[in-house]
Amino acid sequence: MARIPSLKSLNAFPHAEEHLLKKTYSGAIVTIFGLIIMLTLFVHELKFYLTTYTVHQLRLDRYGHIIGTEYLSDLVEKEHGAHHNHDHGHEHHEEAKKHELTFDEDAEKMVKSVKQALANGEGCRVYGLLDVQRVAGNFHISVHGLNIFVAEKIFEGSSHVNVSHVIHDLSFGPKYPGIHNPLDDTTRILHETSGTFKYYIKVVPTEYRYLSKQVLPTNQFSVTEYFVPIRPTDRSWPAVYFLYDLSPITVTIKEERRNFLHFVTRLCAVLGGTFAMTVYPANVVAPPTGTINPPVK
Repeated sequence: MARIPSLKSLNAFPHAEEHLLKKTYSGAIVTIFGLIIMLTLFVHELKFYLTTYTVHQLRLDRYGHIIGTEYLSDLVEKEHGAHHNHDHGHEHHEEAKKHELTFDEDAEKMVKSVKQALANGEGCRVYGLLDVQRVAGNFHISVHGLNIFVAEKIFEGSSHVNVSHVIHDLSFGPKYPGIHNPLDDTTRILHETSGTFKYYIKVVPTEYRYLSKQVLPTNQFSVTEYFVPIRPTDRSWPAVYFLYDLSPITVTIKEERRNFLHFVTRLCAVLGGTFAMTVYPANVVAPPTGTINPPVK
């Protein structure tokens, strides 16, 4: 193909003659330093491109119903039925009568063992899963399950019940990447006082959509905390309550991949800018000279 003579004038990258170029150790050091910076920035940009980011969307059912999750529920025990046959009632009565006859002996053993555990500084560790209904409600931890006389003998009054607690993990459904449950690792210690802790929780249905199109139905929540000190006139016992309500809004969190063209644009800007900036320190370290070395004889 015939070359166009005027095309050469458009060359933006003219080359100097080889004998006019002078390579120095200082210039090589600046070049290596610049390459290290460019390699570091390249790795950083590559990691930034490969990591996903999330997009949050809100939606509400047009009928105002709660949608988007199967984990929204009242954290109370399921109803076992309100109707029982006569035979079952008779068996229950016999069992209660038998328990009444042996109550004193069992109660004394319980009081002795619990008092010994309290003297040793022991506490209770509660863990597990609750399968519950899709309505607002609460669950709580206290000594309500004890017979009132047994509780009195153990603690010698409700004001001596210590409800200090540590919440290691509390969630309403499975966890997704980046979720933050505000009650995790919560510590509340009482000294020389007692009372009732109440955690008011707002549960928000959440759908997490992975890049693979897999959908994880779960929930996230916010919490407001109150503490009510016990008074001498109170007939209730100290407890830790978790009261929660459900939000009609469903949050959808989608994983997204960054655009490849944006990655190329950022990469060119970073590497090109770094290369251009290395020219200035190279000229400072090894400035160009106009001297011509005498010919070697």
